[in-house]
Amino acid sequence: MLVFQHEFILAARPRGFHLITDQIVREFPDLRRIKAGLLHVFIQHTSASLTINENADPTVRRDFESHFNTLVPENAPYYIHTYEGSDDMPAHIKSAILGSSVQIPITNGRLNLGIWQGIYLCEHRNHASGRSLVLTAYGV
Repeated sequence: MLVFQHEFILAARPRGFHLITDQIVREFPDLRRIKAGLLHVFIQHTSASLTINENADPTVRRDFESHFNTLVPENAPYYIHTYEGSDDMPAHIKSAILGSSVQIPITNGRLNLGIWQGIYLCEHRNHASGRSLVLTAYGV
């Protein structure tokens, strides 16, 4: 069994849904050493999340942002945790809905995503700093 782990920081991005698949592959060349296995991607933050979805049409990412802003609005009168701004508590809720990690099969040294799938950084804050990711690949 081979196990590799790498941590890196994504550059700050604006609020929205951003494809990061290519950057993950570039940052983690040890993926090529695994014939069959899994990549686990974990984000070390509570106001951003990860998901896998459409990688071709950018309108999908804009629609995700619009839908989540409707589903979890800012300035709800019942929010108490508002110390860091009106986008803070909604960011935590969105992150809890989408999750902090994704797993992708590795086959012959490559991520075995579907043809139209990509890994998204879901940035829920208006003014976020870089986001730390922990990548763990294991397999044979």
